[in-house]
Amino acid sequence: MAVFIRLLLSVPTWLVLVLVFGFPALESSIFLGFIFPGETSVVLGGVLAAEHRFPVWESGSLAALGAIVGDSVGFWVGRRFGEPLLAKVPERLLSKRQRDRAVGFVQRRGALGVVVGRFTTVLRVLVPGIAGMAEMPYRRRFLPANVVGGVGWAALYTGLGYVAGRNYSSVLTSASLTSTAVLAAIVVVALGLWLWHHVITPRRDRAAG
Repeated sequence: MAVFIRLLLSVPTWLVLVLVFGFPALESSIFLGFIFPGETSVVLGGVLAAEHRFPVWESGSLAALGAIVGDSVGFWVGRRFGEPLLAKVPERLLSKRQRDRAVGFVQRRGALGVVVGRFTTVLRVLVPGIAGMAEMPYRRRFLPANVVGGVGWAALYTGLGYVAGRNYSSVLTSASLTSTAVLAAIVVVALGLWLWHHVITPRRDRAAG
């Protein structure tokens, strides 16, 4: 990974911009995110914008567009091919437990899950396809959530790279920790809601009766 990052920092400007768009676009459409998280290229785009290789708004816009396009492709792939395609992802990249959690998350949270999932590595790769499998309405629910999540995600990581400059390694570490923390928070909230609806509320109703 370190070698690839150094290579990315040294390539021509036009190719950097292609990769800033391309990696987020490929992340959830072909499951590339399991191997190379899209925020890495977005952060490095911000780093190079800080070095005046191109305007920061240009890098951020391409990253957002790539995220929106990629998630839309992932949505339609999920709607067309569904569970059989998801089952072909190697176990070492995606365990059955992770897959089941992602499916349950989208089923419970809907469009909000699309926005929140954009900020966590595993969910970002899986949520668009699962939303398609679940036949979430594209124009009315998925697309607006996709745009909000994609723009917010691109702005966050482009901005982090721009502010950090060449200290990109610390930003990438923070990005990984942030994704883990968001996923952990989702699990805690989901567990709390399950306990409230299935344990605490029934007990209160029995006590009141």
